[in-house]
Amino acid sequence: MNDPRAAAEPAAAVAVPEAVSALEESGRPGGPGGRRTALGPVALVVAGGLSVQFGAAVAVLLMPRAGAFGVVTLRLAAAALVLLVICRPKLRGHSRADWGTVVAFGIAMGGMNTLFYQAADRIPLGAAVTLEVLGPLVLSVVASRRLVNLVWAVLALGGLVLLSGGGFDRLDPVGAAYALGAGAMWAAYIVFSARTGRRFPQADGLALAMVVAAVLSLPLGIMEAGSKLLVPSTLGLGIAVALLSSVLPYTLELMALRRLPAPTFAVLMSLEPAIAATAGFLILDQALSTTDALAIALVIGASMGAVRSQTRGSRKR
Repeated sequence: MNDPRAAAEPAAAVAVPEAVSALEESGRPGGPGGRRTALGPVALVVAGGLSVQFGAAVAVLLMPRAGAFGVVTLRLAAAALVLLVICRPKLRGHSRADWGTVVAFGIAMGGMNTLFYQAADRIPLGAAVTLEVLGPLVLSVVASRRLVNLVWAVLALGGLVLLSGGGFDRLDPVGAAYALGAGAMWAAYIVFSARTGRRFPQADGLALAMVVAAVLSLPLGIMEAGSKLLVPSTLGLGIAVALLSSVLPYTLELMALRRLPAPTFAVLMSLEPAIAATAGFLILDQALSTTDALAIALVIGASMGAVRSQTRGSRKR
């Protein structure tokens, strides 16, 4: 997901029961989501996924100019400025616990982005996203406590073994470790995203957390890239990455969630590794072997299965 998706990532709904159950209110019979799913909302989700992953591919192209840390700083800073202008979050009236939650959310967001771009700088984009998705998938399996989810965990593990060549022989081990770390931070992002959403109205918490993430990434970006961050062409590409990977997909997915049942949305978000592999092939010339494609398919299947079994369990309860 990519994300590598930082910012908007309602992909959080893929794994966390709190997010799914909250969104499922629109998917119950009689609600707006209980009607037959239209093609329009599905297209919005797919367009959001395409925007996230092609934005990540553009970020990889930008790395020779600004470095991985510099790209993260540009993306988070630009996204924070846009969200502050759009959301205009209120700073008063929040408790210490509220601010602690939003700071934790920002730390998770910054860590997820920093680790993911370090991974994308070393291994193919499709592989990086596939390894990252394992974080939310593990969270889903642990949170659901259902025996059937062990099947999905084993399926995902099979995909991981295939992708690594049986011991990460085919992937840069440092890049793979960064991707797995990004997955762990994505799981934390999901947890604190749900908590922040309950404490702050609309997208105020997201905007404030994005500011926290941008401030934390700033020293690393300056140390690595320095004045290169202010080169007009680099700055322009950084803004493009922020819009493609954060602002645009967030808007599209928010529109889709108003008319799309949560299980359908979550399953569509599980396709992120395939979209990332496509973006890597088209923009970065990163070809996939048959084994790589099978590994990605296994992880996608495991993610879809975990989502479906989780939502069924929520309905029964």
